[in-house]
Amino acid sequence: MTLDDPTLLRAFVAVVDHGGFTRAARALHLTQSTVSQQVRRLEQAAGHALLDRDGSQPATTEAGERLLGYARRLLSLGEEARAAMGRVAQQEVIRLGVPEDLGGRALTPVLSTFALRLGTSVRLEVTSGMSHALVAGYARGEFELILAKQRRADGVHAWPETLAWVDSRRHPCLGRDPLPVAVFPEGGLYREEIFGWLDAHQKAWHVAYSSPNLANLQAAVADGLGVSLLPRRAVSTASHRVLGRRDGFPDTPRLFLTMHYPAGASSATLDLAACLARRCEALAARAR
Repeated sequence: MTLDDPTLLRAFVAVVDHGGFTRAARALHLTQSTVSQQVRRLEQAAGHALLDRDGSQPATTEAGERLLGYARRLLSLGEEARAAMGRVAQQEVIRLGVPEDLGGRALTPVLSTFALRLGTSVRLEVTSGMSHALVAGYARGEFELILAKQRRADGVHAWPETLAWVDSRRHPCLGRDPLPVAVFPEGGLYREEIFGWLDAHQKAWHVAYSSPNLANLQAAVADGLGVSLLPRRAVSTASHRVLGRRDGFPDTPRLFLTMHYPAGASSATLDLAACLARRCEALAARAR
């Protein structure tokens, strides 16, 4: 039994506001004896009499007047908290996972437009990362929707991912022995394709630069730190040179950008999926 017990505070405030125990009990849908007991318990917790019962209707004592303001504020805060929790309960959360190289301007305008259109009814939570981690997280139920790079055209939708072998235009790495390479961290598909091809052709190489960030790899290649395999849309004609058969490099591997969401996805998730699908189609067409 404490002074912040909302049941006791509500009984006390009701007696003051309604001018007596009988009317307070009627307003609270309780018996008069129950309201009286609750006020007595609050007085025991306060260590003071809160109501003067000698008159025709109860009046607050000095201690009661002091507690009354606190009681009203505490009850009001409780109502605010319940209202806030009600809003949270009604808000749908969509957890979206996207590959790191799509986590920036490639998708953020689409995501911003979607979030603004749905307002407070949906909360969008976006995570960018390595595709193998996103696929594993989706399997564990950590996402409602993901985009991921994969070797097969799995998922609800899939688009060919056009890649390019790239070197620096100003400070080429081609011809160096061993060949320096700039790669994504372990587990990345591009990294595995680079190493697989180099090893298959018995080329000497070493990792000169590793980063999970596409912008960092773009800069590393441009400044001559290593050759890399990057999405075609990430190639800069000013600072990168695309390598091909004439340079001893093979055709790029066939990979896909895939979209995954469950069969029972919400209408908001399906709406987001449609927005992203249109954007992915445009990106794929631009890279062809």
